[in-house]
Amino acid sequence: MANTKSAIKAVRKSARNAVRNKTTISRLKTLHKKFEQATEKGDAAEARATGIAYASAMDKASKKGVVHKNAASHAKSHVAKATLTKV
Repeated sequence: MANTKSAIKAVRKSARNAVRNKTTISRLKTLHKKFEQATEKGDAAEARATGIAYASAMDKASKKGVVHKNAASHAKSHVAKATLTKV
């Protein structure tokens, strides 16, 4: 258990941030799943729309520090590559 006031506050803050991060990461996983399903179906319009939404959400998560900027860049690259080649 935390001993100092600052450590107690850090525990509270960490718990608060974990809840925020969990909702964001869950949303990212859902968008990624929708994007993968659209590319597997071969529906170009739907894949493009879901890809844009997924890339945008990754940028926002990266900006808030939920996802590392290189991870967001990797995901956006994956979306761009998939929409150009698979669909």
